[in-house]
Amino acid sequence: MKVSKLLIAASAAIALSSQVMAEELKFANFTPPFHTINASVIEKLNADLSAATNGELTVRGYHGGELGSGPAEQYIRVLQGAADLAWGLPGYTSSQFGKTMIAELPGAIPEDMPGYQALWRAYDDNLSQEFPGTKPLALWTSEPNIFIMRDKVIRSPQDLKGLKVRVAGATAAEVAKALGATPVQMPISQVYNAMQTGLIDGVITGASTLKDFKLDEVADALTLGAPLGRLAFFTVLNAQVYYDLSSDQQAAISAASGAELSKSAEDAWLATANAALAEASKNSANTIVELSDAEKMAFSKAVSGVVESYVESVDGDDALAAMQGN
Repeated sequence: MKVSKLLIAASAAIALSSQVMAEELKFANFTPPFHTINASVIEKLNADLSAATNGELTVRGYHGGELGSGPAEQYIRVLQGAADLAWGLPGYTSSQFGKTMIAELPGAIPEDMPGYQALWRAYDDNLSQEFPGTKPLALWTSEPNIFIMRDKVIRSPQDLKGLKVRVAGATAAEVAKALGATPVQMPISQVYNAMQTGLIDGVITGASTLKDFKLDEVADALTLGAPLGRLAFFTVLNAQVYYDLSSDQQAAISAASGAELSKSAEDAWLATANAALAEASKNSANTIVELSDAEKMAFSKAVSGVVESYVESVDGDDALAAMQGN
């Protein structure tokens, strides 16, 4: 009987020890759980870390802004400890991410080059100082930006004159101005209402937003093929949280993050965009413009000076060269 009691006590102690060692990382997501980020990053990270640590390290997504709704404040929430992990757009706080934002410029990353590879090539020597207090787990880019408009069909830069167009960050704002539009910077979560009420005429962003933010409900004109760059994204982990983990847990995070997790996100963004465009093309109420080579050239000429001037303004020649693999 005494032996049985000892075994029970020992089992309880082991169970308690396992509970103490277990760690659940809080992942702040300002978007709904159906957004592309959930399956491609949050759930994938949870599955990979849980498998690698026998369930000792897991990730739980807090969706819809449960840990704080402001999309632009996600990075600071990780620094402050309100969340262990978060994702966001460098463009929402462009001044912090001057060199990272080079990835969003038209032609900075060739169309056939994965954006996540470009960002990681530039990270160590050029971008790392722009991510203080955190450990980036994923860096990636979106599908190519397009014009998503309401009641305005865009076929040339002249069609943008006087229009208010939402942009995510400083680089897209420069592109919009070069094309004659008035840039309006706001989080993507506010675009639906802004388009519906006429506060803006449209948006420069990826087609994935048609599905992820239901812009298909308020837009009726899409223009594809203009050189409008891409969007950049990050997922970051609080650096102190990382350092406080066991060495095995740190190793699991390193194995589950970086290029692998970034590729998962970028591939998912592309898949969402392709599905959204296919769905939009079936709707007879939509006007979808695919620019000819000559029409593309008119846009290219209009934005030709934006890349050079922006890169110079952030002393980003080395970062650009690294992104491009030079």
